Amino acid sequence: MVAVRIVDVTDSASFGLIPPCADPRFDHRTCDYWEDADRGSKSSRPSWLEASAQPEPAARPGLADNPFAPDADPEFENPFALAARTTMSFGDDDLFATPLDNPFVPTVQRERPVSAGVPRKLALLDRGRGVFGSYAKTLLADGVAAAYCQFGPLSAYPRASRLRELYPQLPESPLPAVITCIASTADARRQGFAKRLVDDVCADLARRGFSAVEAYPDLTLGEDEQSGARPQFWQGLGFVIAVNDERFPVMRREL
Repeated sequence: MVAVRIVDVTDSASFGLIPPCADPRFDHRTCDYWEDADRGSKSSRPSWLEASAQPEPAARPGLADNPFAPDADPEFENPFALAARTTMSFGDDDLFATPLDNPFVPTVQRERPVSAGVPRKLALLDRGRGVFGSYAKTLLADGVAAAYCQFGPLSAYPRASRLRELYPQLPESPLPAVITCIASTADARRQGFAKRLVDDVCADLARRGFSAVEAYPDLTLGEDEQSGARPQFWQGLGFVIAVNDERFPVMRREL
């Protein structure tokens, strides 16, 4: 009996578990095909696996030479000034700050996405985690990575949004979640791992409040060149053909 474990990609350790593509010309860990509708690529780019540098914080301009800045008055006390801020404040942007002593404000702290010190793809996968949750999962079979799936809200993947705009017959509301990539390693093919992973993703998306999920196969490419599988794969998981296009069909499943 094969021991199966599904891991959400949320940090450097889980990012390191992403399996290789069946075709070595491509790499899930450097793919921005769905995130960049104009220049995105699935190509293997080893340099992208290096951690990005931490940007230097921009210096805040002083007020000494600003003729419009009010003069400092040590005896003036602003009764509306807040003495303290909670951790809901994002950097120096007071728009998101809330007072510590406000009993009517929920004390929810969202995790901020990582954007520096990690590979670029990990930053892309992490950018919505504080609000949406993870954007990718890996399936391990007996401790070995066997399948990978990337998914998320439609708004996270401009190429999917652009493709969907070609089909006005698709429901406009509520917008679906999308599965942009499902893949097995060459050694793990035809063992049901990809289907098991998609089932887990669909159940997760339903818990997150989505009522439908879509996938977009590209029938102009070979099996190892595209990330959307074949219609028959999706039909075996309860998806239906929402748009029966001979090149770019749309698969949809109600959750």
